[in-house]
Amino acid sequence: MHFILRRVLGSIIPAMIYLDYAATTPLDQRVLDAMMPYFRENFGNPSSIHRLGQKAETAIDAAREKVAAVLHCQPDEIVFTSCGSEADNLALRGAMMARHKASNETWILTAKTEHHAVSKTAEQLEKEYGFQLEWLDINEYGAVTPESLSKAICSNTALASLMLANNEIGTINPIADLAKIAKENNILFHTDAVQAAAYLDVNVETLGVDLMSLGGHKFYGPKGVGALYIRKGTKLVPHMTGGAQENNLRAGTHNVPLIVGFAEALRLAAEEREDRTGHVQPLRDRIIGNVLETIPDSRLTGHPQTRLPNHASFVFKDVDGNLLLQLLDSAGFACSSGSACKTGNPEPSEVVTSLGYSRDWALGSLRITLGVDSTPEQIDSFLNALPALVEKARKLHS
Repeated sequence: MHFILRRVLGSIIPAMIYLDYAATTPLDQRVLDAMMPYFRENFGNPSSIHRLGQKAETAIDAAREKVAAVLHCQPDEIVFTSCGSEADNLALRGAMMARHKASNETWILTAKTEHHAVSKTAEQLEKEYGFQLEWLDINEYGAVTPESLSKAICSNTALASLMLANNEIGTINPIADLAKIAKENNILFHTDAVQAAAYLDVNVETLGVDLMSLGGHKFYGPKGVGALYIRKGTKLVPHMTGGAQENNLRAGTHNVPLIVGFAEALRLAAEEREDRTGHVQPLRDRIIGNVLETIPDSRLTGHPQTRLPNHASFVFKDVDGNLLLQLLDSAGFACSSGSACKTGNPEPSEVVTSLGYSRDWALGSLRITLGVDSTPEQIDSFLNALPALVEKARKLHS
């Protein structure tokens, strides 16, 4: 793995051990190298007719083809966005409004374990636009089962949106089985694959999805760029109007360097997936086994096996998760209490509470996520420090 480690841009933070790769990843040096010419030398607007514009347009076309090759789809089925959250918004709003216009369908199915880019968008569609929303049942590991989806579908269902892998608890959903049920019932199926794409296969033909969201900074690409796969024939109402960019679905001047970086990072993630997984999974398993063995009143959240290979997440009884994060930070460890969007919120995560944990457990969540820079020595240091910090957090919380 050292050949990968050397190519990641710079050190993380001096004297910090970074264990929050689910929140964001450092930019791979090879990705930066691919991006650099498009900041100054080839800076043209892809919509311009002159040579500089055509060079930029060629770069966008090449990036689209590169992404399509990883997803096993056609280049014109890829729409570039500003991030994974925007891709989720375009998928849900665009699909619901188009289906309602075509056939008056009103129901959207999703789960409370989804990223807020999906769950909050679904709630707004219900509250502000009159659509109907049903929350699907989840099992003890936070997964939506095929039985749960089948039970909820009705003749007026337009769309189901379920993530490929959960950002907070790491559980992987059986997306291919869920998408098959959706197809059999003539409803659209969207998956948020933002957290999954770094380590899981995102072949849309294997998954069988109609819509899929991706975000670049989760797999060593730049922040501020994402993509939405839209299966040919799937109708969407655009949520950003103006120019004709992105097949008239997403107006605005293309961010050429970031799109180039996104495509190269996704290509590398697919090409190096086996090596990266082989590097992080043993470290993840070591964390899980050690924490559950050495820290009283600790539980793993998410599925013990069917989970992201770099992801370990726990709840500790009678611990303030945000206080624990502060103690870890002071000790030199960067971790998370769940979604990066939730950090600092004194309320327990909806994802954790949806698993059935009471407040005295749910407040004490901790997520440790690994990456290509993670080393056994870092994990030793973390595991040596964590039990005392959890105990200190308990005493301060009581």
